[in-house]
Amino acid sequence: MKHITVKVLREYKEYLAEEEKSVATINKYISDIRKLVDFANGRKITKRLMIAYKDYLRKEKEYKTSSINSYLVAANRLFEYLGWYECKVKTYKIQQKIFTPENRELTKEEYEKLVNAAKHLKKTRICLILQTLCATGIRVSELSAFTVRGVKRGVIDIYNKGKERQILLSKELQRILLRYINEKAIKSGPVFCTSMGKPVDRTSIWREMKQLCKVAEVEEEKVFPHNLRHLFAKTFYELNRDIAKLADILGHSSINTTRIYMRTSGCEHRKQLELLQLVFGYETESGEIQHNDNYVAT
Repeated sequence: MKHITVKVLREYKEYLAEEEKSVATINKYISDIRKLVDFANGRKITKRLMIAYKDYLRKEKEYKTSSINSYLVAANRLFEYLGWYECKVKTYKIQQKIFTPENRELTKEEYEKLVNAAKHLKKTRICLILQTLCATGIRVSELSAFTVRGVKRGVIDIYNKGKERQILLSKELQRILLRYINEKAIKSGPVFCTSMGKPVDRTSIWREMKQLCKVAEVEEEKVFPHNLRHLFAKTFYELNRDIAKLADILGHSSINTTRIYMRTSGCEHRKQLELLQLVFGYETESGEIQHNDNYVAT
């Protein structure tokens, strides 16, 4: 009988840990699989049930296609582990987006407003975290790699997703981080810590970033750690036009992944469409020609 039991989830979690998956990845997989367990509600896992689950996520829950695919991938990976290959279902194909929605893209000016808001509120730690994330392009999960030793060297060694890469610090970033280290009398270990000496977690960073939005007058929907990584990538590429080097800095195995970070905003994309000059208006029944928002009598 194919049932996803508590024991199955526990053993699968141990397997993922042995595969050296990150804690965040493991928790995401288990959380996604629990959605399937809730849907099954004790029923046997079959291909037919999985097709119904896929349909349920799209029609009843009205989740985004990317979210549905995430749940299906988590289930398929579990089925591979269990040998339930006949239960696997196909994910939805998604056409590559060519621009970023304007209400989701953080601009350089808005980023500066957030930094200034943190300065105004004297929130030094989040002020420096914002600048560290945006000036290096690291993932928020990689922030713990910023140690006293690494900052003093000016080179940060990052181990993530089975790969090792080095991040160089600009002289200015190194200077302000060293000043912070001296002020806080941090002798060794992670630079950004809680009062208990543990690395600050992504939830705390997310919460502190959101708290800056009102003072900075920046929309909350635009403010989350990964958007700082996108801003770094876009700024770096506009300056250097070297996508291969950018892929190495970001820790991407494929340049196709890096291309996602090169999307222009919806506003910029619209300007590019306007420059094509392929719209000439139309003549109304009253004999007026509508063109470029002006009505000209004929």
